[in-house]
Amino acid sequence: MEQNLLNLCEKYLQNRDTVKQAFPWESSYFYPVCASILTDRGFTGDAERLKECNQLLKEKTSVFSDFRGSSRLAMISMIATSADPAETLRRAMCVHDALKEVFFGSSYLPVASMILAQTIEEYRFETVATRTRTLYNLMKKEHPFLTSQEDSVYAAMLALSPETDDKIIRETEECYDIVRQTFHSANAVQSLSHALALIEGTASDKCEKTARLFRILKERGYRYGTEYELPTLGVLANLPLPTEKVADLLIEVADWLKGKPGYGIMGMTKTQRLMHAGMLVTGYVTGGAQLMQGAAVSGTVSQIAAQQASMIATQNAAMCAAIAASTAAAAASNAAH
Repeated sequence: MEQNLLNLCEKYLQNRDTVKQAFPWESSYFYPVCASILTDRGFTGDAERLKECNQLLKEKTSVFSDFRGSSRLAMISMIATSADPAETLRRAMCVHDALKEVFFGSSYLPVASMILAQTIEEYRFETVATRTRTLYNLMKKEHPFLTSQEDSVYAAMLALSPETDDKIIRETEECYDIVRQTFHSANAVQSLSHALALIEGTASDKCEKTARLFRILKERGYRYGTEYELPTLGVLANLPLPTEKVADLLIEVADWLKGKPGYGIMGMTKTQRLMHAGMLVTGYVTGGAQLMQGAAVSGTVSQIAAQQASMIATQNAAMCAAIAASTAAAAASNAAH
């Protein structure tokens, strides 16, 4: 492995362990994402600074704030890497206030808020928030049953585009129509189409690169995830390198991670490991990509939400089964008497 890439990978593991040390009882899904944010921004793990930023978040937000939701660790990581964490959080909360005027609260809004706060001037916050809602409405018009709060993150990033709203939506729909011929999870395909619309190039070229990278990896025994991971595949496929080279780097990093703590038999799945390798490769090639971070954070929030929903459904099913069993037993007992 090239030395600079190896250094990046080692720093990533150090940062992951630091985040886990600072916040030992959080979802394991978020440790790698936060480590990627820290690593991309040239931050070397500092558990005390992370704890201080967590305390700052507690002091500046209420217990019911969106900033205290599933994306909390990512928010802490983002403000920890800034020169002035308090000012960065203040700006993000200002954007969040503007977004809350047009969106219901969710764990995705802080992600969109932080991206906008670190990208645009403060006088533009309300205008861009309004455009974010306009684009979200247009997304929902095209896909009323697919569009959900997670798409607000992509709507926020697309709201920064100099293109017209109609052109942006045409681009996302063209990408959607092409990539759904390869991938079959409609919700993931929609997220992928939004990510691709944020990348330079023609829709056909961007989509073909994405499908081609997926095929190359699959042929070599590495199947990239096609659910929450799919938007990150689109970012990877469109890095300024030949597709074969991207695949080589991705496999090299994934194989390196395989032998590290947390990535063995009892650790992350193969698809998660491949996505984490993808985050590292993107950082190595571009020096850090806001789009990759946004896609990874929103995808992880969705993954955690789906896991929680599944647990609740399982608990409800078990409760219904217990009630049915006890009712049947009572009926049998009554019949016996």
